[in-house]
Formats: sequence, structure tokens, C-alpha cells
Amino acid sequence: MISLSILIPAKNEVQGLSLIVPKIRELYPDAEIIVVDDASTDNTRCVATSFGAKVISHPYSKGNGAAIKSGLRVAKGDVLVCMDADGQHLPKDIQKLLDKLDAGFDMVVGSRSRKGQASIQRGIANRFYNWFASWMVGHKVEDLTSGFRATRVKKFREFLTLLPNKFSYPTTITMSFFRAGYSVGYVSIDVQQRLVGTQSHVRIWQDGIRFLLIIFKIGTLFSPLKLFFPISLSFFATAVGYYVFTFLTTGRFTNMSALLFTTAVLIFLMGLISEQITSLIYKDTKNLETEDR
Repeated sequence: MISLSILIPAKNEVQGLSLIVPKIRELYPDAEIIVVDDASTDNTRCVATSFGAKVISHPYSKGNGAAIKSGLRVAKGDVLVCMDADGQHLPKDIQKLLDKLDAGFDMVVGSRSRKGQASIQRGIANRFYNWFASWMVGHKVEDLTSGFRATRVKKFREFLTLLPNKFSYPTTITMSFFRAGYSVGYVSIDVQQRLVGTQSHVRIWQDGIRFLLIIFKIGTLFSPLKLFFPISLSFFATAVGYYVFTFLTTGRFTNMSALLFTTAVLIFLMGLISEQITSLIYKDTKNLETEDR
């Protein structure tokens, strides 16, 4: 019986795969190694196959998140490790994740240091994402966007339909685990420089905006009132302030004050409704997972 599956999404990563797959096989000879070829134009498939990895090929490029979903659907292990194919994640660090997972966690994420960030801009963005996510979940999130993580397969599959197809899947799955009440832990890892000849498939500005939108999206999915209530409160405070100002200066209640008060109430009610919908979504997810068992 296979207990460990190692999933590597790859797009034109011949050089990285030729280094990490043999090392993984050496360290974990009984593990299932799954390489998802996201429509590579080089020999990614051939190289992965030559080292004994199970290869799933996409007919066209679907994105990093879609590759994770494709691999997750066929993984046979009880534990799944996801890692990048570009050589940044070291196979020897897999054991750190597994040891932490054995300590009672449902997901363990490899946390990168500032030195491990690809650029200053991305490091600043990641710190903001981590702060925002920590506020949303009420726990410290050390690295929201790291693609190096180990998790229980059954629990990961509960959120399969929630995962986006692009690079924001780590954000989604991390927030979803917190929302479901699962334990998420972090271990510090060494991140290497991207191998010469490989290019990052993340675009700073486009994907940065996408990451931010995903955080707000998952924020509303995780705890809508944490987003809606402060916004509603700000409109309410503005309405009170404006009403006091107009009452003192003109002695009347204006249409603008009424609009601001109404907007505050509507936003608060939207938050309440979203909170109920969120509860139903996770309830249905758990029911489906129980039926699959």
C-alpha cells in the first residue's frame, strides 16, 4: 500500500526534474511520484518518465492549480507532498514536513525566509498576504503562498472543487483548512535559487492582483463578516459624522446621511447572508466527503 505521494506540477522544467526526481526516488523508494506536465514544449514528460515518475499530461496549459487538482485525483497515498519542479525546494526537506505532520497536523507548509523570496517586491507582497490571512483566521500564517506542503489526502480532496486553476491554489487551500477547523503547521525550509534556464511562470503584477483578489474571495468564503462588518461600520460612522455635521450647520437630516445609513445596513445584511451561505458550503462539502468514504 502506498502511504506517500509526491506531486510535482511542471511546465518546461527538464533541468529541475532531472535533479529532484532521482533524489526523491533515492530518499523515498516506495513513494508514488506524480509529475503533471502542463502542456510542456520541451522533454518534461520523457525526463519524468525515465526516472520512474507517473506522468499526467494536459493537452493544453491549464495552470499550476489545475495541475495540482489533476495529480490529487489520481494520488494513491494517504499523505500528499506538493513541491515545485524548478529546483527551489529540496527533497531532503520533505522529511521536515512529514515529521511535523506526524505531530498531529493536517497540513504542514514549508515557510520561506525573506532570503528565500524571489524578489523584494514579491517578499513585500507575501508579507502583506500573510498579515491579512493571519487577521482573517485568527492564527499566525507564516507563508500563505508557499507551494511546498504536506497534507492528508482525504482532507485535501474535500476542497478540490474550491481550488482555482492558476497559481493561487496555496492561498485557497490554506484558508480552507483553517475555515474547516483543521490544524495547519509551518516548518522553516531552505529555498534555493531558481535553476539557470528556468523561468518563473508567475507574473508579478498580474498574478499579484490575482493573489489579492483571491485573498478577498477566500476571506469572504472563510468568514464574510470579518470583511463586511468593518466596511459596514465605516459607512455607519461616516453617516453619523455627516449627520452631526449637517445637523449643526443646517439643522436637518440630509439625503446623503440616509444613503450612508442605508448602505451600512445593507452591507451588514450581505455579510450575514454570506456567513450563512459559507456554513452551508462547508456543511455540504463534509457531507460529500462522508459519502465518498
